[in-house]
Amino acid sequence: MTDSRTKIITLLILFTAPFAVSVHAESIPIDATPSVLVNTQLEPVVEGKFEPVWESLQQYETPEWFRDAKFGIWAHWGPQCQPEAGDWYARQMYLKGDWKHKFHLEHYGDPAQFGFKDVIHEWKADQWDPARLVNLYKRAGARYFFAMANHHDNLDMWASKYQPWNSAAVGPKKNIIAGWAAAARDNDLPFGVSVHAAHAWSWYEPAQDFDGKLTKADGAGTWWEDLDPQDLYEQRHTPSSDYQNGGSIHARWNWGNGVTQPDQAYCQKFYNRTMDLINSCQPELIYFDDTALPLWPVSDAGLKLAAHFYNSNLKKTDGASNGVLFGKILNEEQKKALTWDVERGVPAEIVYPAWQTCTCIGGWHYDRGLYERGGYKSARTVIHMLADIVSKNGNLLLNIPVRGDGSIDEKEEAVLNGITEWMDVNSECIYATRPWKVFGEGPASEGAALSAQGFNEGKGKPFTAEDIRYTASKDGKTLYAIVMGWPAKPVVFHTVSSPEKAVEKVELLGSKERMRWTQNAADALVIETIPSKPDSEAAAAAVFKIKLTEING
Repeated sequence: MTDSRTKIITLLILFTAPFAVSVHAESIPIDATPSVLVNTQLEPVVEGKFEPVWESLQQYETPEWFRDAKFGIWAHWGPQCQPEAGDWYARQMYLKGDWKHKFHLEHYGDPAQFGFKDVIHEWKADQWDPARLVNLYKRAGARYFFAMANHHDNLDMWASKYQPWNSAAVGPKKNIIAGWAAAARDNDLPFGVSVHAAHAWSWYEPAQDFDGKLTKADGAGTWWEDLDPQDLYEQRHTPSSDYQNGGSIHARWNWGNGVTQPDQAYCQKFYNRTMDLINSCQPELIYFDDTALPLWPVSDAGLKLAAHFYNSNLKKTDGASNGVLFGKILNEEQKKALTWDVERGVPAEIVYPAWQTCTCIGGWHYDRGLYERGGYKSARTVIHMLADIVSKNGNLLLNIPVRGDGSIDEKEEAVLNGITEWMDVNSECIYATRPWKVFGEGPASEGAALSAQGFNEGKGKPFTAEDIRYTASKDGKTLYAIVMGWPAKPVVFHTVSSPEKAVEKVELLGSKERMRWTQNAADALVIETIPSKPDSEAAAAAVFKIKLTEING
């Protein structure tokens, strides 16, 4: 596939992304007053350094291991992957006029008779091999692994104490989170879970026109007898105004603009089941798909979950490290309490403290159409993103979409193999590095403005061999210059000029060729050798290892 075609497909994905909130979305202040206070009697908050208030959470410090890890892989996998029709299927199948509604009619029938609860019943995950997949991800360079614990579709992916609709009881009848966690720990990878279910309340509202108002009493003689569909759909409330408008939810993601407010029972159940998740699988990382914290500012549930998570990790590590907790659209006060996650986007400068980009090689949920038309990001694109993100003090969390049966396809494996080839040669410029005095130079350095959670992927200039990204070793003795392509002519590093940064030695990672170079105040550092291009994805970006007498900044 050509780079231009890749860019076009990426832009199409971005501009049609159903999960993107309004570009006008703003952070929620920490001085908001929640109206729903959850009870901690069944699931108490572990006592410790952190209290469930924003000011106490601001004691948070990013663990050193996370800053060193730089690269994680994510299995954003659940029953919405079963139809292989892409993101937000469980919502859009209920929206008349949406192509997924038409798809559902053609493949399953009327959603009033065959709703998403029935898609869950068809999901068997019979080809799922978490040990193989996580080993493959580690081979590609991942230093932590994430699994989706639930999505907006509200199915818990573990043997949940508080959600009868869980993967151990219905669908595949497997404890998915336990399987992923075991595979991650067998590979010595920190384990993370992503939690998205706080929004099921409004997200499922279009289902009210179909099977979304069914109750336990309606299940007599069906496969779901003794289960209450309301535990899944959560539609015991009057829907928000204009709820049949597929885009209306984006402006209401922060629980404003006319959304019907979640009640005490909903917030309490979300709190209890998320506490159960934390206590049962003891993750090192949690990703909340929410502005700041889940259900904020309606409820204090997120504050209590954060305090419990941080204190639990401190207890687990004898005070050595709190966990890593991600939030979106954070203000400066919240960035002291949580790690900022940028969805499908990258800031245009170095950002402190450490942050993370989450993105995907295709769609968040598996999409056979993307597979068939070659719509995945290439290994080269991922490598360039990784270098750019790390140069700006960030980490990359990359989703590899998983098919409904639990496997990944051969094109995804090819992307992973390409990343592996590059990391085998060049990983030292990524792991345990820190930003240099500048993140880089070149035509693509201006970047593009972030919108809401991020969403600037593909909007800046494409990377070429004219673009450089810099990282530095923690001890300040080595500079890595990452050329975003393979040099066809001598390379000039304008910011590595003498005399304040005298160069002692220059190497090309993966090569035994002796590099000829010169350095002076006018021309900076010039690599005169045109290195031989490897016949692999290692050619996606050439990395020069530069020994300096000192590194300023």
